[in-house]
Amino acid sequence: MLNILPWHQILFSNFVRGASRINLRVLSSSDKMPPKRKAKKDDGKTPAPEEGSVGDTAQEDKPSPSKKQKVDEEEIGKKGKGGKGKKAPPRKEDTIETLPEGTDTSFPTEVNPEAKTADGRKFTLKIASWNLNGIRAWYDKDKMSYIKESSPDILCVQETKCQEDQLPPGVLDKDYHIYWSPAEKAGYAGTGLYSKKKPIKVTYGLGIPKHDDEGRVITAEYEDFYMVNAYVPNSGKGLVRLKYRTEEWDCDFTDYLKKLDAKKPVIMCGDLNVSHTPVDLKNPTSNRNKTPGYTDKEREGFSKLLEEGFLDSFRVLYPNARDCWSFWTYMMNARAKNIGWRLDYFVISKRLQKDLCDSIIQQKVMGSDHCPIMLLMAGLK
Repeated sequence: MLNILPWHQILFSNFVRGASRINLRVLSSSDKMPPKRKAKKDDGKTPAPEEGSVGDTAQEDKPSPSKKQKVDEEEIGKKGKGGKGKKAPPRKEDTIETLPEGTDTSFPTEVNPEAKTADGRKFTLKIASWNLNGIRAWYDKDKMSYIKESSPDILCVQETKCQEDQLPPGVLDKDYHIYWSPAEKAGYAGTGLYSKKKPIKVTYGLGIPKHDDEGRVITAEYEDFYMVNAYVPNSGKGLVRLKYRTEEWDCDFTDYLKKLDAKKPVIMCGDLNVSHTPVDLKNPTSNRNKTPGYTDKEREGFSKLLEEGFLDSFRVLYPNARDCWSFWTYMMNARAKNIGWRLDYFVISKRLQKDLCDSIIQQKVMGSDHCPIMLLMAGLK
């Protein structure tokens, strides 16, 4: 006699067998069940953002950051000769000196009308230098207010990015003799010089064709000195022009200044596209040998120039100054955070040190990604 189950038991039995077959198929698709994930502990802390680099990849002739600059500075250089986890010993020139407590690290950002030489002579000559990052854009912002308010005897400008026939009419000033040296390439480099007193002679470039198509140097001769306005080539993103900059330009430019100095003292100024020492930029460790403006070769080139009888006027007067930047990238709100570089200089012949009254970084003046710098000298004509 057949044992006939009620219809609802038959349906339930078939359902169980089907479910078992499904489970078997799922389990056979892998050797084992995936491990359980551990929940990440929430400590309530928000990760701190990394401090920004000062480079600007959106513009030509600016320090450009590499991805490696995002690395914590403490991790840089740990793989030295001693192996993984051991830092290579730092070079002396890459070490930031620890100053005694109470050391004055300040510097002037405004002109002191009573500035004097070490022997008490008041300044008689005021020279300003400013990388405008495009004279047309600068004029739209400034409307020549800086020149009117500061009234420098000489104003040297760099990175004008403008052909002479495209200059805004407003940049001409009847109180100044004005000289322009544009690059052959439109919208690139270029320099200009304003002078209340007409120079004896004005020349353009170094007299070397391979250097002179970018409008980087104007030299004005005066009775007592040569005034050289320079916009030194940037080594470029990825350091593509580093060899040209350090092995060709720097050597020829130093020779040029030495030849002038043999005739008369020299005052050279401009955007020199180098931060000479670790205290001349905010993040020296993460930028060293990665970013144009802070490679060993560029810094050595500047050191060699000074060894030929020239002085960095600012460091002569303010050797312990800190945060003395003259350039801040437009990226990452760098100026508001004061993450910058000192790229702009007044370099003078050593024999002019006795006439040096002050060297100023005018950080409060806006209008460009650089601020103007100013030199006060006594007794020069």
